Order: sequence, then C-alpha cells, then structure tokens
Amino acid sequence: MKNYVNFLGVGLNPITYDELYVKIDEWIKNKEGRSHHIACVNAYNIALSIKNKELYRIYNSADVTGADGMPFVRWIRKYYKQACDRIAAPDTILKLAENRDYTFYLYGGAPDVCVKMKKYLEDRFPNIRIVGHYSPPFRELSQEEDDAIVAEINALKPDIVCVGLGTPKQDYWIDTHLDKIKGSVLIAAGATFDFFGGRIKMAPDFIRKSGFEWIYRLLGKDFKRLWKRYIIMYSVFIWNFILQKLNLVTYNVIEYTRPKARPVPAPVRS
Repeated sequence: MKNYVNFLGVGLNPITYDELYVKIDEWIKNKEGRSHHIACVNAYNIALSIKNKELYRIYNSADVTGADGMPFVRWIRKYYKQACDRIAAPDTILKLAENRDYTFYLYGGAPDVCVKMKKYLEDRFPNIRIVGHYSPPFRELSQEEDDAIVAEINALKPDIVCVGLGTPKQDYWIDTHLDKIKGSVLIAAGATFDFFGGRIKMAPDFIRKSGFEWIYRLLGKDFKRLWKRYIIMYSVFIWNFILQKLNLVTYNVIEYTRPKARPVPAPVRS
C-alpha cells in the first residue's frame, strides 16, 4: 500500500526528490520490464478527475502521484508532518538531468517547440543524452504510426520519456502506452515543452515557490486558454476541498493495480 494524502479521492504521495531518485534508479535497472508512471498532479487535474473517473483511475494507479503545487506541499508538511517536495514536471526533468546520468526521449509539443526544448536542455546540460524526440501531428495517429513510435522508443531504450500533449491527452497516452514501452519512466510534462521551448515564459522561482504561479500564468499570453482552468476549475477544487474537510462529502482513494505488462513483439524487418 502506498503512502498518500487524500485530496478529493486522489492520493498524493509525500515524496522528496532524493527518494524519487532511488525509485527511478531501481525501476530502470530492468530495461525489459514494465514502464513506470510519474504523475505530476495539481488542483486542475484533481478537479477534472471528480467527474472523469478514467483520470481518477490513471492518477491513483501511477507509481508516483506527486504533489504539483506548493499549497499541497505545505498542507502535507504542516498537517501530516511528512517530508514532501513539489513534484512539478519542469523541476523534475531539470533535477533528473542535473543529478543523474539518465537518457531522455521527448514526445510532444509543436515541431519547433520540441526541437527548441531539446536544444535548451542540451545547452544547459552539455552531457545530457537525449536519444530521440518526436512531435506528433495534431490528429490521432494511425495504429501503424503509433506502433512505429513505440518500436523506436523501445529500440532507443530511454530511461525517461517526457510526454507533452496537454492534459488530459497526455495522461491517456501514458496510460495506454505503459504496457507497450519497456523499462522507461513516463512523465506527463504538460507545459514543460512550451517553457523549455521558449513559447511561454516560466514564472520566476520566488513566484513558483509562493504558490501563486497560477496568477502569473493567468495574466500572461495564454489567458484565453487558461482562464477556465484557473478560475472555474480551481474554484471547483476549493469548494469540494472545503466540503471534504467539513466531512460534508466523502472522497475515498481507490488504489488500482495495473495488470502485468503484455509482451511487446519485436519489430519486423522488411
């Protein structure tokens, strides 16, 4: 049973980056084993999962369901007396690149953004090994196209696969590919591609640590895209969180265990 704190039925795991490194080091030892999922979950993700039970299952079945938000982190530290770091995708990817000799594969973002993210990481970390990258078209891939990408990732054997397709598309993609991709750690990278690719400016560290990064982003160039997320969905989260704490509504965490990975056939050479 995983250690978690219940936020509206989603169990966030109190974990530090040092603890996360240990887990990843163990996971990637077996490159023929099943892949693992690190979910970086914020208030928007949880608000979506109230009505979307598929997302609820995906977040609660992740190998690590990290707290992506300083209010979560402070709540866990204060009321549960547990060590906890903010597991946000941009920070996680930077820390993994800085502190470990992991290999990376980038999947997502617009074509120019994906390439710029790759260059950003290579400029910042000269020794980083990004073994591949792919920007999928803005349509559903055919089965043949998807199989080819899976075969490429499995052939390259990356330790970390960063998936940037936007919420909830990236969550669905990870869920359907965990059993196809072997021996990697999949991270829903969200806006990380836009941050590192230069499309959106990341908030300064002091704002990110304050817990008000959402205001910074709301007032930025993506207001039309983000206003519903931050005004409506965050209000949904806060209202339901108050009801939960007053014991007026009960949200239970149901832990899901993924089935054993199906064997992945080797690509057929023509």
